[in-house]
Amino acid sequence: MLGDVETRSVSPVFVGRADELAVLTDALSRAAAGEPQAMLVGGEAGVGKTRLTEEFLCEAERRGAVVAVGGCVEIGAEGLPFAPFSTALRTLHRLLPGELAAAAAGQEDELARILPELGETPRGPHDEESTARLFELTARMLERLAADRTVVLVLEDLHWADTSTRHLLSYLFRTLASGRLVVVATYRADDVHRRHPLRPLLAELDRLRTVQRIELPRFNRTEVRRQLAGILASQPDEAFVDSVFDRSDGNAFFVEELAACQRSGCHAGLTESLRDLLLVRVEVLPEAAQRVVRMVAEGGSTVEYPLLRAVAGLGEDELIEALRAAVGANILLATPDGDGYRFRHSLVREAVSDDLLPGERARVNRRYAEAMEADDWLIRAEERVIRLANYWYCANDAAKALPAVLAASVAARRRHAYSEQLNLLERALDLWESAPQEIREALRPVDYTDVYPPCGCDPATTPLKRLDLLAEATVAARFGGERERALKLTKTALRLLDEDQDPLRAAWFWTERSRLVSSLARGDGWEELAKAQELVKGLPPSQVHAEVLVRAAGWGMLHSPGPGNLEAAERAAAYARMLGAEEIELNARITVGSLLTDAGDPERGLAEMLVVRERAAELGLVMLAGRAHINLTSQLESMGRSREAVELAEQGVELVKKSRLLDTEAWLSGNMAESLYSLGRWEEAAEAARRGLRVGQSAAPRGSASARLSYLALARGELAEASARLTAAHAHFGTHDSQPQHRIPLYRLAVGIAAGEGRIADVRAEISDAVAYGFPLGHHRYAWPLLLAAASAEADARGLPVADAGREAALDVLSAAARALATPAPVWAAHADFLRAELLRAEGRDTAADWAGVERAVRPLERPYLLARARHRLAEALLASGGDRESAAALLREAYATADRLGSRRLREDLALLAQRARLPLTGDEPAAPPAPAPDPVESLGLTSRERDVLGLVAAGKSNRQIAEELFISPKTASVHVSNILAKLGVAGRGEAAALAHRLRLFEPLTPAVTAPPGV
Repeated sequence: MLGDVETRSVSPVFVGRADELAVLTDALSRAAAGEPQAMLVGGEAGVGKTRLTEEFLCEAERRGAVVAVGGCVEIGAEGLPFAPFSTALRTLHRLLPGELAAAAAGQEDELARILPELGETPRGPHDEESTARLFELTARMLERLAADRTVVLVLEDLHWADTSTRHLLSYLFRTLASGRLVVVATYRADDVHRRHPLRPLLAELDRLRTVQRIELPRFNRTEVRRQLAGILASQPDEAFVDSVFDRSDGNAFFVEELAACQRSGCHAGLTESLRDLLLVRVEVLPEAAQRVVRMVAEGGSTVEYPLLRAVAGLGEDELIEALRAAVGANILLATPDGDGYRFRHSLVREAVSDDLLPGERARVNRRYAEAMEADDWLIRAEERVIRLANYWYCANDAAKALPAVLAASVAARRRHAYSEQLNLLERALDLWESAPQEIREALRPVDYTDVYPPCGCDPATTPLKRLDLLAEATVAARFGGERERALKLTKTALRLLDEDQDPLRAAWFWTERSRLVSSLARGDGWEELAKAQELVKGLPPSQVHAEVLVRAAGWGMLHSPGPGNLEAAERAAAYARMLGAEEIELNARITVGSLLTDAGDPERGLAEMLVVRERAAELGLVMLAGRAHINLTSQLESMGRSREAVELAEQGVELVKKSRLLDTEAWLSGNMAESLYSLGRWEEAAEAARRGLRVGQSAAPRGSASARLSYLALARGELAEASARLTAAHAHFGTHDSQPQHRIPLYRLAVGIAAGEGRIADVRAEISDAVAYGFPLGHHRYAWPLLLAAASAEADARGLPVADAGREAALDVLSAAARALATPAPVWAAHADFLRAELLRAEGRDTAADWAGVERAVRPLERPYLLARARHRLAEALLASGGDRESAAALLREAYATADRLGSRRLREDLALLAQRARLPLTGDEPAAPPAPAPDPVESLGLTSRERDVLGLVAAGKSNRQIAEELFISPKTASVHVSNILAKLGVAGRGEAAALAHRLRLFEPLTPAVTAPPGV
């Protein structure tokens, strides 16, 4: 190795950048207080990003922070997956070995995908959540590592970052919530053109308030003068300053190069292009040093000394002298770990690399590849495969490049770097026809592929096919979130299969296409699944056939529930069992269990899913066990067994958390929120729903969580919040989602919000759409609350002028829909009773006996909100009929206590007003007042007499102009009165004010119930 070499910094003075350095050091201070910091530093090449970062790191180390730097590696379009993170974490592993081991405890195998020093990288599992799990583990490890010390992580040259690195950085910037951590990423702004892959990430990060972005401008003339004075150790001539400033245009690196040329006498650079300026100092080196510099330029961002020694073609003494000359000229630098060399600035490397002749470039890359094949120990093992693939590709040797690129794609997959795997597979597809036939025939699927099921052929003799690569690329694109590319790959494969006539493989691609079409909102995926089913008919048993059957049954359960789905799922399970494909069989049996409960055999269905859950856990199939938990909790809630559902959901969350199955955790959190809502544990329900929204990666579980939060806001009387959450749920689900379990609850929310805002016409429109959509088998759990909400809206709107027209037809629709619904559990039988009573109330025919029956049915169900509503109506009916006032008072007190505990503002207000009008106490220690005329409820709301008149006309559906004409005031005055009324009532609009007036019966004559006769 090269010993001590005297190197001088051509820019010993740190010029300018005081403001930018202050921003960075301020971030360091905030991080030291426990607030993680995310910083982006951009600027054109050579403007001084590295120098600013170095000054900041010196300050950080002076303050006791632990510093780790990693640079993105430019070795082709694929890049090294997670290269800057791996390098930085390797530094932290060296500096804090015990602390990092503790932070990674229990997840070493998974984190080894980024930091191989932690252990052996496992082969799986691979799914659409794999990358998210890895990112979550990395973020939590960094937070734990920075819990007791300030850690500064610098990622350089983000413009060269691989896709996986960009995605991980985005994840960290969005999710880091604790720890004394500063993450700084630098990039070349002039390289980020309109189509550059970094551009969307920068736009995304700009929208995050937690990310600070620093853009470095060029130096002005004064700063250039100060820089030159520092370099030359004397005051420069003003004419020289002008010349350098004009020539460099304030770029700090070019100022240094021009100054260096002036000192060494190579004045030609002042009149040539800047690229020639960079090359001129290389050309004055000895010939051996020039050759070494050219070798290093083509080797990558950094070249290890053992590798350079193997390819340089020089004796060791001659190589060291050549390196000494290049380092002394400030063209190359030794790497911080002393193991290799890199260019002092990447602009020089790019200029030297661009100056190579085409044949010369291919020869240099071949030398690197041959050296690495001859000796596995020249570079780190985790870099060997990808760099070898790149060297052979740049050597223009398809015979060598194809197997090397395929091997690199396998390595990328094992690191969950699916975007890099996809790029490599697409490169392999490009090389396929160029590679000699004998090379292609020697390749075997077992060595390079993983996603297409075994075809039953002899793996030792069956050659790899182009279709195998298309299958791998399709799944890699899907796992990497690039579904459009995946869809194009399936189209290419199916076009090839039109010629090859391989129905089984075609069925596999159609199944993949079904999944992609659905996720891209291009349809529901049934057309593609139907084609796959048609293709496998009559074929010998296979895993593909079993998978098609399972997916078809699952699709039917979610999109088109009916009795035929159970038979299809049972057939799929039997088929998979016959093939010995246990994972597929277990998946099918979960569908069977769910369909059994929907078909009226709940105990058998639950038992089936419990068996599958245990077996999946035993086999380590955590995703399947998680799906079993999702379906079990959903079915338990459907049966009214909410407490059991919560307990099982909690177990499921703990299970999937360990494997970071984030979407599965989000589904379970949503189910838990639903059951907690039923049980009246609303704060816990809100937290569970927010967790689902936070951890969910896909649209559907986030949509479900948004809907749960909308339910809570609606029940609390927060109509604006409920509406916003409903809009978010619609956005997540999209217009293509035809699953009844998603659509029907959204109808329920729309009905509730419209009713709360007094829009009875919209209530009826939503119900009409919902009934037309239908309530398939097993979806009574969503239909009963919807119909009940609509019936309550109709009853509350009785007396509203706008509600009179069409009332009879609306009630007929609700009655007919209810008659077609099943009541397989007590909770739904109680809903049916409640609905019947509300329909009677909508006609003014309800009695205390009707509501007493509802209250008895709801009382044992552990549904406190539903029970409080039933008791409200029973108390109201008792008072209206001159019934037992003590019983009514007790009911009101119980219901009010529940509404107060839950935070249901609307129900609490209704109960308080009813108690006030009946002169009944809402606390047990308050004596009941003797029957007497009740106070005016309008005055109790703080309205003036004029506002009372205006509200009455608003409730009658009058406009501001009509109110003005009737009261002999101006329309502007009427508008002011309406605004004041809305503010006092705490409502958002005229419709909501009218609805509140009618719901509280503010303008009805006082009934005997409220002004009870003496002696009652």
